Amino acid sequence: MSPIRRTDLPKFSMQSFTDQATALRASAKHAFLETEPDAKVRLARTLAICLNKSPTSILPPSQVGDECSPGRPARPNLVSPRELAHRSPATLVGRATLIHAIAHIEFNAINLALDIIWRFENTPLEFLQDWAVVASEEALHFSLLRAHLQTLGYDYGDFPAHNGLWEMALKTKDDLLARLALVPRTLEARGLDVSPAMRDKLAQAGDARAAEILDIILRDEIGHVSIGNRWFRHYCALRGVDPIDVFETLSTEFDAPIPRPPFNVGARLEAGFVQKEIDRLIARAGGH
Repeated sequence: MSPIRRTDLPKFSMQSFTDQATALRASAKHAFLETEPDAKVRLARTLAICLNKSPTSILPPSQVGDECSPGRPARPNLVSPRELAHRSPATLVGRATLIHAIAHIEFNAINLALDIIWRFENTPLEFLQDWAVVASEEALHFSLLRAHLQTLGYDYGDFPAHNGLWEMALKTKDDLLARLALVPRTLEARGLDVSPAMRDKLAQAGDARAAEILDIILRDEIGHVSIGNRWFRHYCALRGVDPIDVFETLSTEFDAPIPRPPFNVGARLEAGFVQKEIDRLIARAGGH
């Protein structure tokens, strides 16, 4: 499955805006509540594919309510990060544990993209289209990782996982600006920093396929963080606030984790961060 780019999507007339946006939000909610991983992947991928068709071809609407919890399978068991075992990627079980952890992040990322589509009302159609493409690419990442995990003799759910990404989604469920600041621009941007080291560890352990998948993920995540940056600045402009100052305020208010070095400065700049933001990030991390 190849990634779907927003530049491939058609432009819609103003007359189709309401129907398209309503159907897209309802379809995202439908996928968000799905508990079975393969079905969730299929629904998330279909969401973006249907943007190339008429609004009536999008999945049947479900009532958009205020549920906070995404559909997820009974496994993996969710535990505190402190309870997760740290194993060397040099062993088979260690590699499987690491790949499982990344797959769980990507599963959460599907739900995060779906959630931002259906939860926040009165967002532009282009906003919804952007996040539909993100949901589709996150679903692709998860399926690639799960398929590779299965070749190692394991499957998604075989190891415990933590729920840190979704905890921040709950904190920011009532504030779109905070969501944009603290999920794509903080937690997902952190993936830009840590992916190269994880990729190298897997490559050094002889797992060329896992390294290849992480290369795909890093490429796409730069685009996802870029979308988060663009819409964060859009809503900062609407509220008349300075993006850099309000980001720091929201980080403190919502007790967001402070990323630690090393930082992937090149990827962050490519994803739309400006040097002043990166300099402040380094200062907050202790000047390293």
